[in-house]
Amino acid sequence: MSAPKLDTPRKRISIGLVLISLAVGIFGGVGIFTFGYGEGSSYLRDSPTSCVNCHVMQDSYDSWQHSSHHAIATCNDCHLSHHPIGKWITKADNGFFHSLAFTTDHFAEPIQIKPRNRRVTQAACIHCHGDFLHQSSVVDASVACVHCHQSVGHAHR
Repeated sequence: MSAPKLDTPRKRISIGLVLISLAVGIFGGVGIFTFGYGEGSSYLRDSPTSCVNCHVMQDSYDSWQHSSHHAIATCNDCHLSHHPIGKWITKADNGFFHSLAFTTDHFAEPIQIKPRNRRVTQAACIHCHGDFLHQSSVVDASVACVHCHQSVGHAHR
């Protein structure tokens, strides 16, 4: 009678599945905990108060409250795409990188807008003010709206 083999292909697959399951479980558990602790569900709504879940956004929120757009535009109106799919792509992208930056404490203060988000904001300006812009003779497509209108969305910046 021969002794059973300890390293069979079936045993390797079982160990591999256990390791993969363990990794998925740990990653999923940490993700669910972080989503709950960071009030992740609040970011699925359109409330500007969600932005101040992170203390570094308080100045941006306060300056928005004193801006000319306070009564007519929320954070999402200016900082997310107006295209339904683009909105959720931008939201997911920003959510991941904001979480990473705030968790690792690796970000500039005062907080800075990234080039890809600057393009989203420019598109939002054009989305709301496009009719006026096409009638204006002073518009230069190479200059971002916020170049001249810095305090529109965030006063005193």
